[in-house]
Amino acid sequence: MTDQPNTGSSGAGSARPQKTALHDVHEKLGARFTDFGGWDMPLKYGSELDEHKAVRTDAGIFDLSHMGEVRVSGPQAAEALDHALISRLSAVAVGKAKYSMMCTEDGTIIDDLITYRLADDEFLVIPNAGNAPTVASELVSRAESFDCTVADESSETSLIAVQGPNAERVLASLPGADVRNLAEVKYYAFFRGTVAGHDVIIARTGYTGEDGFEIFVPNSGAHDVWAAVMDTDAVTPCGLASRDTLRLEAGMPLYGHELDLSRTPVDAGLGVLAATKSKDAFVGRDAIVAAKKNGAARKLVGLKGDGRRAARAGYTVLTSDDKEVGEVTSGALSPTLGYPVAMAYVDADVAEPGTALSVDIRGKHYPYTVVQLPFYKRDR
Repeated sequence: MTDQPNTGSSGAGSARPQKTALHDVHEKLGARFTDFGGWDMPLKYGSELDEHKAVRTDAGIFDLSHMGEVRVSGPQAAEALDHALISRLSAVAVGKAKYSMMCTEDGTIIDDLITYRLADDEFLVIPNAGNAPTVASELVSRAESFDCTVADESSETSLIAVQGPNAERVLASLPGADVRNLAEVKYYAFFRGTVAGHDVIIARTGYTGEDGFEIFVPNSGAHDVWAAVMDTDAVTPCGLASRDTLRLEAGMPLYGHELDLSRTPVDAGLGVLAATKSKDAFVGRDAIVAAKKNGAARKLVGLKGDGRRAARAGYTVLTSDDKEVGEVTSGALSPTLGYPVAMAYVDADVAEPGTALSVDIRGKHYPYTVVQLPFYKRDR
């Protein structure tokens, strides 16, 4: 959901990245760090391939405390979010979450985010790291005419994710934890529990394409919760490099790549998120209605490559007669599937699955085929 890791130097004179409450833990684990959305985050601890495979086959633990947390509460909190976001948050039941977007008046994407309904009059909005200050500021502005308050709690909150087919077993085995019957917690549902003596929110959400949970805890409890999970000896610490390949295989868009201020939800194939039929007004509604009516000139598609050469963000997509028809937004050699995969925006007339295209990789054209997303889908 957020900006891709930058593995290069941040440059002289740049602002020093923020550190999460778990930064010292990652240092002791030998993490290699990267500037990610303005935060000094673990890129990997050893092999990103091993970390990727751990999540696909067992369980991995991630520090996601760079993500934002903005609480919206009050009698008109639901109405305020209905106005501020493109989805109908007032229809979300308490204990459930919804993926949505915040857009400009022109219908372009400020951020994609998840909102949890904590109570009838209380919501927790989770923006991406680099967008958190903007989203918080926009929510304050857009809620001015509603009877509610907006509180940015990003600097006070840690977020720890346990992802993989064995994530449920790992959390259920935590000694002394109040984690309910996890098997009864549906996808995009959450509950309040206790881990390592700390009150937490545990959500069955994630960004890896696997089963898993995300644990919200005050910064003061982050060390204890991380240690409790690690003490099970059943998880692998994972960095942002593996998280990126995991989400790519699962066909999940990344802000700054598939989503940005130049794209509408319709362009990204996510126009369904916009409640244009059930809401008479929200910021960006008229532009999104027009985009739905006109259709996207370029569509977001999956590309499957032959051989082993991976297309990367910014590479040009071409037809068989070398006509430029698009651009890759994300790409990698899939650790799970063993062949190159990419997401790209291509002209609508070449977006049909099965269409043969090519990608210019350092001056040479390599064959790719349009395929339906996601590339990988777990067994349920």
